[in-house]
Amino acid sequence: MAQKKTQTRTAASKAGDATATPELKVVPTMPHEAQTNAELLRRRQAAVPRGVASAAPVFASFAENAEVWDVEGNRYIDFVGGIAVLNTGHRHPKVVAAAKAQEDLYTHTSFQVMPYAPYIELAERLNDLAPGEHAKKTLLVTTGAEAVENAVKIARAATGRPGVIAFTGGYHGRTLLTLGMTGKISPYKKDVGPFPTDIYRAPLPSVRDGISVQDALTGLKNLMLTDAQPERIAAIIIEPVLGEGGYVPVPSEMMQALRALCDQHGILLIADEIQAGFGRTGKWFAIEHTGVVPDLITVAKSMAGGYPVAGVIGRAEVMDAMAPGGLGGTYGGNPVACAAALAAIDAIEEEGLLDRSTQMGEMFKQRFAEIGARAAPYRLWDIRGLGGMVAVEFVTDFASATPDPDLTKRVVAHALDRGLVLLSCGLHGNALRIMVPLTASDAILEEGLAIFEAALTAAVAEQTA
Repeated sequence: MAQKKTQTRTAASKAGDATATPELKVVPTMPHEAQTNAELLRRRQAAVPRGVASAAPVFASFAENAEVWDVEGNRYIDFVGGIAVLNTGHRHPKVVAAAKAQEDLYTHTSFQVMPYAPYIELAERLNDLAPGEHAKKTLLVTTGAEAVENAVKIARAATGRPGVIAFTGGYHGRTLLTLGMTGKISPYKKDVGPFPTDIYRAPLPSVRDGISVQDALTGLKNLMLTDAQPERIAAIIIEPVLGEGGYVPVPSEMMQALRALCDQHGILLIADEIQAGFGRTGKWFAIEHTGVVPDLITVAKSMAGGYPVAGVIGRAEVMDAMAPGGLGGTYGGNPVACAAALAAIDAIEEEGLLDRSTQMGEMFKQRFAEIGARAAPYRLWDIRGLGGMVAVEFVTDFASATPDPDLTKRVVAHALDRGLVLLSCGLHGNALRIMVPLTASDAILEEGLAIFEAALTAAVAEQTA
């Protein structure tokens, strides 16, 4: 592997080191990467369908902790973390070492053919981490959407009922079943229906829309009177913090009321923790902030530090509802990914990343408020989140609070030009979400925030010119 030196000085990216002093980074490059972003973009457009969108027209060559270099040697601070996959950072040394050690033993047998210890060890670990004192079991699969599909399948088998209730703004995947539960049309559901039946949608509390917890619960109860017969509902699925829906925490009172409603009607409560789990909110699972114990939890993303593995954790008697052979998948619980996940969980524990997430969240909220007051008075309408799962929402003005997706796009573009990777979210596309690795140093965070302020200033000036 060739070495390419960059003239950019940056904070040392040793995982978990928040006080490291700057050092000169030597960036490895592969021989085949002697090409330009423009050439790769041309090839991508010719070979990859346009439906697979990419937020940035630059191509990764090397990454470490919270920094990424493209094929032309340009450096970026990563506030996206592979869409909340890298809470332990790019190439965390413990995660990479564990995966390489497993690769030296075996990479695949299929757990359904010849099982192996890493799958069992990860299931045991997840059962211990999940909230609740009841006995638990875990199914391992490959993707978040696959985990959600299996959670619904398990709930239907356990209850003998077909129906599922989801919520406005929730995101649960891109397969047809999960799209049916996802509460956002563009770009996910546009032009690809019809969707499966027996899926119902209820409102969530919303400050923007003036929907209180009581309003949302009234809407849900009315739904059960008009369309969703409770005796036919297998599960209610909810993200404790909306992901694609805008990083909006669901109020504890709402979650507690859902738990009571599920208990009343024999319905299973599914917490979709795919984006919010594994320390993103300052706890292992976001639902822990509410004191509610769900029946099933779907997990993926940051569980394995960048390796593809997902799962369903649930009450043992519920998880055992499916007959042998009814669950699984060829690649589900791949041994390399399981080894990486065990190491990522160790890193979160050993490096105090739950506390780090809480600290980062407080810092981001304070700094966003300061930056908003200086760079764009009355344009940052809301700064919200739990722990390090933070978002800022842009509006045209405070008086109308009209969502401003145009300004949001401009901020993302100007930030990328200056070396910061950001990603939007929300039903109106006017929020920016923070998914920076929890291992990022304070120096990297401050550098990223300075770029954000410069990008915001430039975007406002450009929009109002």
